[in-house]
Amino acid sequence: MAARRGAAATASVDVLAARLGHAFADPALLVQALTHRSYGATQNERLEFVGDAVVNCVIGTALYGRFPDLDEGQLSRVRASLVNQGTLARVARGLALGPLLRLGEGELRSGGAERDSILADAAEAVFGAVFLDGGFESATIAIHRAYGDILATADPGILGKDAKTRLQEWLQARKLHVPEYAVVATRGEAHAQLFDVECRIPELDLVTAATGPSRRTAEQAAADAALAQIHARPLGDVRVRH
Repeated sequence: MAARRGAAATASVDVLAARLGHAFADPALLVQALTHRSYGATQNERLEFVGDAVVNCVIGTALYGRFPDLDEGQLSRVRASLVNQGTLARVARGLALGPLLRLGEGELRSGGAERDSILADAAEAVFGAVFLDGGFESATIAIHRAYGDILATADPGILGKDAKTRLQEWLQARKLHVPEYAVVATRGEAHAQLFDVECRIPELDLVTAATGPSRRTAEQAAADAALAQIHARPLGDVRVRH
């Protein structure tokens, strides 16, 4: 049984390496990148340190090339929105890192595999592992693949504003009321609570829900989900309920 579990874990790590577009010469680096400090002494914090620098450099270089008219301050704001915890957690989910994370029993029970902070740190550690294993070119390829449309469709006019601000501006531009946010449940132990939040826009008959490790994080995620639903509707099909 243990042998089968080990083979399954190896296969999953191989799938992740394929998603990154990098064949590891030292697969142990990738395993370490997926290991949280709660699991054991050999964990991913040092790789996270390296990955943080590499991600900032790769994203900064990409923005420098794409937006020649932006000044330093504007570039910094756009980059910050692409390398923050929320975006990195989104990248981690796109790579399906959660099920691959090696977590201690306490973190597993408290939903650590879905916590933005743990996912974001793991994403940085994974990119750090690619850099140490294959160099800057390999890391650049992996980061561009993992970011995908997040980077390809980056809009300086939007990035730098959080989801709640963008949603509020969208509604106010159409003379609609601002959203209502409500905590509908809290779960987990006191040191690792999760907040279930709804974003309600009665005039649009729209309710979205999200969960986060803080009320603010959950509200931002619910606002982001509301924006996604609004923009997914056919053009001109945003019906206002009077």
